[in-house]
Amino acid sequence: MTAGNGTRTASHTVLATRLGELTVVQAGGALTGVYFPRHWPRPDRAAFGERADGGFAAAARQIGEYLAGDRTAFALPLEARGAEFDRQVWELIAQVPYGQTASYGDLARRLGGGADPRDVGGAVSRNPMCILIPCHRVLGSTGKLTGYAGGLRRKRALLDMEQGKIPLWCPPRSHEGRMQDVCRA
Repeated sequence: MTAGNGTRTASHTVLATRLGELTVVQAGGALTGVYFPRHWPRPDRAAFGERADGGFAAAARQIGEYLAGDRTAFALPLEARGAEFDRQVWELIAQVPYGQTASYGDLARRLGGGADPRDVGGAVSRNPMCILIPCHRVLGSTGKLTGYAGGLRRKRALLDMEQGKIPLWCPPRSHEGRMQDVCRA
């Protein structure tokens, strides 16, 4: 993951999954965002660039493998844009192993320097790379599910999938790209 803040031309595609559509954004050969519908906080859609479905094969394949339960880590170039504190938190989130969880307090302690779990929560909420930087693995101090950009239903589904290998990916049924009924969000 790099800390770039460049202004290269972005493009995006939309992938259909059982979790709903995922908008994947890239610029300069690196992924800069993965967003759910009604993502919160809402990303600046102007930063998505034009829709250009070509050039996303590796991301689509790896996300598909992950949601099918066949991949536990990603090997994609990422450029997570944000403040230094946010990027530090995202680096820690990326270290939480597949199928495991951490709390906001755990991450704050790992950051040191008196970091506040609420500030960590703010950084988690600004993660531009849902799934790729697995913020769904971050829970409240009691193990309770707390906010997630894609909603708590998706957060629970991702955790369940990682712990029980419940596949969440459905490939297109036909060349028109229509999805099977079970893939509807």
